[in-house]
Amino acid sequence: MQLTGKPVIKPAPLVSITSHDAFFNNLKKHCGKAYEGKVIVDNQDNGSFSDKKLVMHVRKCSDTELQIPFHVGDDSSRTWIITKTGSGLSLKHDHRMANGEYDASTMYGGHTIDAGWGNAQSFPADQYSKELFVRQGIPQSNNNIWQIFIYPKKYTYRLIRQGREFEVDFDLSNPVTPPAAPWGYQD
Repeated sequence: MQLTGKPVIKPAPLVSITSHDAFFNNLKKHCGKAYEGKVIVDNQDNGSFSDKKLVMHVRKCSDTELQIPFHVGDDSSRTWIITKTGSGLSLKHDHRMANGEYDASTMYGGHTIDAGWGNAQSFPADQYSKELFVRQGIPQSNNNIWQIFIYPKKYTYRLIRQGREFEVDFDLSNPVTPPAAPWGYQD
């Protein structure tokens, strides 16, 4: 109905992308690429990362899951798995032994509890992880928060809790040759 003699203008429908989707898509843009990194902070350095080549590889990507192996020197035991859950994002740490079997400490991680941002998400430890950490005698890890930041030139993986901070930055401006499949995965 026109009351003023002017046509009624309907606004265009809003197209909205959540910050979880934006974050996921920002990572997915790197699918197939690998990047070298370096430890920025490790306040409990036990030498396991010192002087070793660190490479992350955005290896497998679907519309709901990203698999990102994290190679530490010759150790290919770690894969970060980021999954869309319908209520946010999940981060899991798939740890394998050299023979490909699951390590006793595997699939721990967390789930987003807020919207986060398109460039940054936090993953507080989930219930499965808390129970695993208690069984393994490391209840201090129940307060773990993993954070991932993705910017045009830098990817950051960070672990924080009281008394513990670990951070690795990867240079996204300089792709490297992707490494072989991580332990337990096929090429």
